[in-house]
Amino acid sequence: MPTAIIDGIATRYEVAGSGPPLLMFSPGGFNATLDNWRSQGIYRRLNLLDHLTTRYTCITFDRRECGLSGGRVERLGWGHYAAQGKGLLEHLGIERAHLMGGCVGCSIVTTFAVAYPEAAASMVLYSPAGGARYRLTQHARLGQHLGYVAEHGLAQVVALARGGDKPFTQDPRGGPWVTVIRRDPAFADAYAQWDPDRYTTLVAGMSRLLFDRDTVPGAEPEDLMRLDVPALVVPGQDASHATSAARYLEECLPRAEYWDVPVGEQTEQTAPARVMRFLDGA
Repeated sequence: MPTAIIDGIATRYEVAGSGPPLLMFSPGGFNATLDNWRSQGIYRRLNLLDHLTTRYTCITFDRRECGLSGGRVERLGWGHYAAQGKGLLEHLGIERAHLMGGCVGCSIVTTFAVAYPEAAASMVLYSPAGGARYRLTQHARLGQHLGYVAEHGLAQVVALARGGDKPFTQDPRGGPWVTVIRRDPAFADAYAQWDPDRYTTLVAGMSRLLFDRDTVPGAEPEDLMRLDVPALVVPGQDASHATSAARYLEECLPRAEYWDVPVGEQTEQTAPARVMRFLDGA
C-alpha cells in the first residue's frame, strides 16, 4: 500500500472505489488501522467498505501511531489526528471530501470539520465512542502504562514492545507508541532516552486532553453548535459506545440526522443503504 509523509510522519493509506471522495477515520481506539473497516466488530458484519466503494472513492488509512503508520512522542490531541487526515487530502490533491468516522474516529471527524469546515462536505458519525465508562477505561489504560514506566523504565517498555505483538489496546503496558517502537529501531532508541519525568507529564496531560468528558470527546460543544455541515449520527450501545454519546452529537450538531435504529437492527442490508442515502443527498 502507498505511504504519504504528513508533517514528517509516514501514513499508510489506501484509495479504493470511484465517485466523490470519502475520507474514513478508522475505528479501533489506539489501534485505529484501515483494516478495521473490514475486520473489527460491527464493521466486519456490516461490510460497509465494500458497499461504499461502489459509489464513492474511499480513502482509508492507519492513524498515526497505529498499524504501519509512524509517530512522534508529543502530547497528542484530537487536532493532531485531524491534521493527519487533512494532510492526506492535500497529498491526494483533494480540496473537499465527505468524512466518515467509526468509533473513536467520530471524535476526529468533528474536530476536522470544526478546524477545516471548507474541506468537509458532510459527516457520517458511526457508533461514536463516548460515555462515562469509556472515559474511565481510557484513563485507566494510560494510567496502567505510566505505572509500568514508573516501575520498570522506558528501556523496559521498548523491550516489552519488541518481545510481543499486542497493540496498546490489548496490553496497556506498552503505551500509545508501542507499534512504532516495534517497527522503527531509530524511534525506539530515541524513545528509551526520554527523561521519565518529562514523559510522565506528557502522557498524563495527553490523557486529560483526549478524554476530558463523559460524552464524545473532541470538538467543543459550542463549536459543534455553530457547524454548518450535514451529519448522520448512528448510535452504538455498549460500554465504549454509549447511546447517550450519539444523542449528544445529535443535540449539538444543527444539521444532524439521527438514525434511531438499535445496533442489532443495523445490518448489511440496512446500514450501507442508509449511509449512502445520506451521502447522496449531502
